[in-house]
Parts: sequence; C-alpha cells; structure tokens
Amino acid sequence: MTAQEPETLHTAVLVAPAKERRRLRKQRRQAAARLQAEQRATEREAARAKADAERAERKATTYLPAAGEPGPAQLRSPGKLKLPRHQDTSATLAGAYAFLAEGGLGADGVFVGQDLYSGGSFVYDPWVLYARGVITAPNLVLAGIVGSGKSSLAKSLYTRSLPFGRRVYVPGDPKGEHTAVAEAVGGRAIVLGHGLSTRLNPLDEGYRPAGMDDAEWASTIASRRRDLIGALAETVLTRPLSPLEHTAIDTALTETVRGNDVPILPMVVDHVLNPSKAADPDGRLAEDGRLVGHALRRLVAGDLAGLFDGPSTVTFDPTLPMISLDLSRVAENSTLISVLMTCSSAWMESALLDPAGGQRWCIYDEAWRLMSHPALLKRMDAHWRLARHYGIANMLIFHKLTDLENVGDQGSAMRSLANSLLANAETRIIYRQESDQLGTTARTLGLTGTEQKLLPGLGVGQGLWRIKDRSFVCQHQLHPDELALFDTTTRMTSKV
Repeated sequence: MTAQEPETLHTAVLVAPAKERRRLRKQRRQAAARLQAEQRATEREAARAKADAERAERKATTYLPAAGEPGPAQLRSPGKLKLPRHQDTSATLAGAYAFLAEGGLGADGVFVGQDLYSGGSFVYDPWVLYARGVITAPNLVLAGIVGSGKSSLAKSLYTRSLPFGRRVYVPGDPKGEHTAVAEAVGGRAIVLGHGLSTRLNPLDEGYRPAGMDDAEWASTIASRRRDLIGALAETVLTRPLSPLEHTAIDTALTETVRGNDVPILPMVVDHVLNPSKAADPDGRLAEDGRLVGHALRRLVAGDLAGLFDGPSTVTFDPTLPMISLDLSRVAENSTLISVLMTCSSAWMESALLDPAGGQRWCIYDEAWRLMSHPALLKRMDAHWRLARHYGIANMLIFHKLTDLENVGDQGSAMRSLANSLLANAETRIIYRQESDQLGTTARTLGLTGTEQKLLPGLGVGQGLWRIKDRSFVCQHQLHPDELALFDTTTRMTSKV
C-alpha cells in the first residue's frame, strides 16, 4: 500500500453520507408536493361540488324578473326601494304604516257604513259589544257641528236596530226631528204645546211591569207620584224642597188619592194651598206649603197651564217600537221643557223596570238644553249609571263639547254630573269640529294628537269613532229612503 491510500479511503467515507442526505431531502420534498397536490385536488372537488349545488338551487328557484312582472299590474318602480331594517310592536306599526289596518268590530251588529282605513264594512251594536266584553258601558256620546250629519247617524243607528227587537224612546225632542221617524216605523210621537188638546196627567199610574203583585204595585205608584210631584215643584222653584214642603206635598197627595179614582194635579194644588182640618188642625201646614203650592199652580193656572190640568188624553205604550215626546211647540220655554221631560222620564222608568221589556235606545237630543235643569240632569245620570241593569243604551247628542261649560258653575255638582255622563260612555263619536273647539274636545274625550288633527278635515257623514281604546274613521252610508226621511234641511233646500 502506498502512502496515499489512507487519504483516499477517508474521502470516500465522507462523501457517502452527504449523498444520502440529499436523497432523503428530495424524497421529503416530493412527498410534501404530493400531499399539497392531493389537498388542492380535494379543495377543487369540494368547490366544484358546492358550485354544482348552488347552480342546481338557482335553476330550481323562480325569481321575479328585473323589469318586473309583465302586464298592467307589473308594479314597476323607477328605482330600487331600500328601507332600513326596523323592529317594533304591532301596536306601533299599526299607526306608522298605512297598509296595517284595524281588524274591525266583527260582522255582528247594525251596518253603519265603510271603514275608511280598511275599506271594509263597519258595524256597531252596543249590546253585542258588551256581550263580547269589548265595552263595559253601553252608553254613547255623539258630537258634531251643524250640518255634519250627526242627526242622520243617530236616526240610522236606532231605526236599523228595530229589526233586532230593540225599541226606541226619545224622552224629549226639542226640534221635533224624530216625529216623522217615529210615525214611519209604526211608533208614536206625542206632540205637546199650548193650544193643543193633548193633556198629560203626572199622577197617572203608568205602565205596570209584569210579575208585580197588587201591594207592590200600589207602593210603587205612591212612591213614583211623590217623587214626580217633588221633582216638578223643584223644577219650577229652581231649588231643592225643604222638609216642610215635602210634608205638605205628601199630605196633599195622600188626601187627593184617597178621595179620587183618577187624581189630577189641580186637586193636589188645592189640597196644598187649602189643606183639610183633619190634615192641618193647627193651620201651620198651609203656611209651610204655600210656596210649593203656588209653584205647582203655575202648571195648572199660570203661564204653564193647559198641559197638566186634566186627565191624560194620550197614553204611554212601551210596547210600540218607538215613542217620541215632541217638544217643538214649547221650545222657547225652558221650564216647560224640563217639566215635560221630567214627566216622560218618570213614565219611561216604569217601563224600564219591566224585566220582560227588552232592550231600548234612549235618545237625548239637544243635550245642552236638557242638562241645564238639575232635576232632569239627576234623572239622566241615574239612567246612565243603571244602563246595564235596565238593558238600555243612552245616546247623548251635542253640537260641541264646550256646551258642557254652560251646565252649572265650575266645580259645581251639576258640572260634575254632566262630566260623569261622558265618563260613563265608552263609545264616543266625533264629527267635524271647528278649529277653536279642537283643544276642548280632545281634552274632554281623551283624544290623541293624531285623532285631534283628523277632526277639522272630516266630511259630511264622516266621523271618528272612539270605542274604548280603539279608533275608527267611518263614512256613514244612507239608503235614499232614509236620506229623504232623516233630512233636516228641507226648509233650506226646498224651492219656493
């Protein structure tokens, strides 16, 4: 072996491991490339599968063309409509979006007209709504300026209720508007006034409710007569009666009934002013009842004579579909109107006590006149509070709500009673109001700002119906025959 052989052997040993490392690195690079290629192939397959699925979904889905549907109802818009997303309650959205309309009161009841927001029919019946729990008080308030159509609405409501078995009482009609309606539906209008042969006896027994025995009926008659004579005396005196005056009236009434089968008011007046020795042994009763006696004398011999000074020539028949007390002949005498309505209210109460009497409308037209009399206002308040017990629906008709300011003084008992009538009415119908009345109307009836803004723009026959917490705007619709019967502008529109 030469001297160089060991060096050559050492070099070969060093070169061999370097080649092996290069070979291993190459193998690793190739393996990594294969893995990356496989991963890319897998991702391409997944993307291809996703694209195929989306393509299949698009083919299976029908889209509205960009130009809209063909035909006259294609509903094209000049630009794309973009609204920001908003979430709220249905109660709020119902007032914000015009396409959300009130569901209505249902189909049970009397047809009134068209709901101007939903376009559907609008019906109303206080007895149906009470039975369904929508309202808890069947009373109604109707207000509107002259010529707005409120009288036609009132007449339409009660006449369309007649086929459902309801009856109608108008205890006082100062303008005589309901007389023609009463005669047209088979009822009766009692026309009173000076120069007429019509007489009303306040001491009539009146209508006897079914199921009442003789003793109970006699007690009811006696109580009703005392209350009625006392109310008439208070109306004429314009003050409450004293205890002594009550005693004088009670004593005179007892003597009159004891000696006459058909007692009349002149007999009571005579006994008050000239009591018998047996009733007034010391002569003090005549002095105690002198003022009330002369007050009642006005009804039989004074300026109010001619209506109450004899037996009744007309009868109050509660079985008729409609009864109206026509006061147009005495409209200029407020005291006489109050006296007549006090009598008619007493007769009406006897019919209301009958459990088999059915359901009734009680219409108080020209309410501002009626509510100015304390005795009459108290009776009206009693009827409104007992409406559910009697099965009646009272309707109070105003021109404007500021008429209530003429009822008594601010803070007086009369003003409180007048306001309580509104509080006990959950149905409030407001027709067109003048701009200077909007604030008072909104405060009195609890209207919202939106409802208040509607009132000046309402047309003839259009009204805002506020039924408890719900509001509607309704266009009243009339049949041509109803329009001819209910028209109150004949004198203004007829040709001479």
